[in-house]
Amino acid sequence: MRAALYYTPAADSPLTLAAAEWLGRNPYTGGPSRAPDVGIDPTVAAPARYGFHATIKAPFRLAAGRDLDMLANALADFASGRAAFPLPPLEVKAMPGGFLALVPAAADAALDALAADTVRHFDPFRAPMTEEERQKRQPGRLTERQRTNLDRFGYPHVLDDFHFHMTLTGPLGAESTPLLMHLKRRFAPFLRDRLTFDALALFIEPYPGAPFTVAARCPLAVRAPQPEFVP
Repeated sequence: MRAALYYTPAADSPLTLAAAEWLGRNPYTGGPSRAPDVGIDPTVAAPARYGFHATIKAPFRLAAGRDLDMLANALADFASGRAAFPLPPLEVKAMPGGFLALVPAAADAALDALAADTVRHFDPFRAPMTEEERQKRQPGRLTERQRTNLDRFGYPHVLDDFHFHMTLTGPLGAESTPLLMHLKRRFAPFLRDRLTFDALALFIEPYPGAPFTVAARCPLAVRAPQPEFVP
């Protein structure tokens, strides 16, 4: 079994439902969310297995002496001590790995700080990487800083190499440009309003290769509006 700490919108969020309709699978229910589509399913197979999300702490095996209940309780405590915040507006973008994703249109210090804090805080729950797991990350293709991240935290794309993204496709070839335009139109309703980072979710992969499902979604604290002082 592996656990992962992700951002994903609430189960009843219009974005969750739209993403589930596109990917063909809903990580909250664990089941299909539309009829099979041979024209789309191969393109979305990888993100469908992981479920619609943005990675905060990548999948990991639990360390000795740690269990799922301990992790869920720790995540609830951690989240309740952090304030929710609005994300920058989203855009659909082609990513360096050749896939398409929803990403913030601008950098956000609150997002980067929360992601880094989460990675560090929950690392004691992570079992050490095996050499096989390390090689799957292709360390020879990483920068020196990314290799340091990999060896310290089990994942290269953390801290200064963190880039929030919610994956919509697997790697693409020549079809990337028309599909990019299609997804910009399809997700246009969600590109106008700012999404709120309001929870951290615990996803579970029960056995290697199994689809990930949401085990818990732990709300961040709601910050009370600050009074405005008129001079």
